[in-house]
Amino acid sequence: MPALICGSLAFDTITNFHGRFAQQILPEQVHILNVSFLVPTLRREYGGCAGNIAYTHKALGAEPIVMATLGSDGQDYRARLQGLGLDLSCVRSIEHNYTAQAIIITDESNNQITAFHPGAMGEAHLTPVPTDRSDIRLGIIAPDGRDAMMVHAQQMQAAGIPFIFDPGQGLPMFNGDELKAFVQQATWVAVNDYEARMLAERTGQSIEALSRSHLRGIVVTLGADGCEVWVQGTRTHVPGHQAQAVVDPTGCGDAFRAALLYGLERDWPLQRCVELGNRIGAIKIAHRGGQNHPVDRVALGLN
Repeated sequence: MPALICGSLAFDTITNFHGRFAQQILPEQVHILNVSFLVPTLRREYGGCAGNIAYTHKALGAEPIVMATLGSDGQDYRARLQGLGLDLSCVRSIEHNYTAQAIIITDESNNQITAFHPGAMGEAHLTPVPTDRSDIRLGIIAPDGRDAMMVHAQQMQAAGIPFIFDPGQGLPMFNGDELKAFVQQATWVAVNDYEARMLAERTGQSIEALSRSHLRGIVVTLGADGCEVWVQGTRTHVPGHQAQAVVDPTGCGDAFRAALLYGLERDWPLQRCVELGNRIGAIKIAHRGGQNHPVDRVALGLN
């Protein structure tokens, strides 16, 4: 059954800095920060959270419905998604704006600095969650326009569609009350360790306390160290999966969330969903870009 993927479609301009940001930034001088990073490599990739999640979700054998916006320069991206066999019935083209653009710098420690131009994503809230699709099993609210994330969460809850709240880099856009509303509407929450600390700080509740609610689980990703799974106040650590190579972390979180969706659609225990997510994340990090990694369903034991 299909899953609704609400989030961004974007072009990623990805560069690599042959050093570490920490060596270039003086903490005591951040109030007059003026830095430049030499990035000898540059490439452009198809990206955005909705596109990345849908790519892996489809490769796993699932049926994602992409709900996002493209700009006047998005024809090639639409053609690519169509070529992958994705459902684009909820993808709108905004002709008076550009497709969202992300400019990403990655250092040798896999830390990233990202600049993001929202473009057409700023009108994503004008596309409503489809109410005539009784086949939609669940969904995800991934980083998108601020209004879109709020409106689509409300609409999913009203439609009775259980969903993952995955604020990602968009979390700082929301205050404590708004984040509490997202949590109340969601069925699961997925954040990385940094986002988990911010979520706890802004809501005034620990992750443990937030998990002692109607939520069916909170997943906190820890990079190579795996994940924490919180269910009704109980924390379970799920170890990471060894990557064959560490090439590019861009889109690893999206690949993980696609696997999470795949397992939840099949009513797997949350820990098993996370285990698959860790394996998929390790596959993704060994490939450049968010939509270039292979997914061998046989090797993953999914056939």
